Amino acid sequence: MEARATVVRVEPGRAWFKVDDRQDGCGRCDEPGGCRSVKLAYSIKPPTEVFSLPDDSGLQPGEPVLIRMKDGAPLLGALGSYGLGACLLVAGAALGHLIASQGREDLFALFGGSLGILIAIGFNRLLHRSRRWRGTLAMEIVRDRQLCPQTVEKCV
Repeated sequence: MEARATVVRVEPGRAWFKVDDRQDGCGRCDEPGGCRSVKLAYSIKPPTEVFSLPDDSGLQPGEPVLIRMKDGAPLLGALGSYGLGACLLVAGAALGHLIASQGREDLFALFGGSLGILIAIGFNRLLHRSRRWRGTLAMEIVRDRQLCPQTVEKCV
């Protein structure tokens, strides 16, 4: 997965980027059958315009780059963040319901689901600290001669 971006600001060891070719879902928002989910999501919280990444290659403001992420990394991140929590919530609620005495199934399901969510939060915190996990989700900054306008001298 890759996207074109422009360097907005640079500090030692860090660069800020603005994505130039933002994807807005499937592109069928206004067609019959389109779900308009992207427009709904953006009305609640507009997309982040500028983000930063570590940089040690000497980028300059205004320089165009490609931001790359390994195929499958966004899915892996979503499954680790949201999928794990949803699965443990349902599993905890089901287990709580099974071990409950007659008439207290809902209460035990609530406690079991809550415990599942707490376990997922703890596991996600451990994942976030893992270098190996973060490495699978890492983004790469790629300079590309075809993207560089003639006015940028530092493009390589």
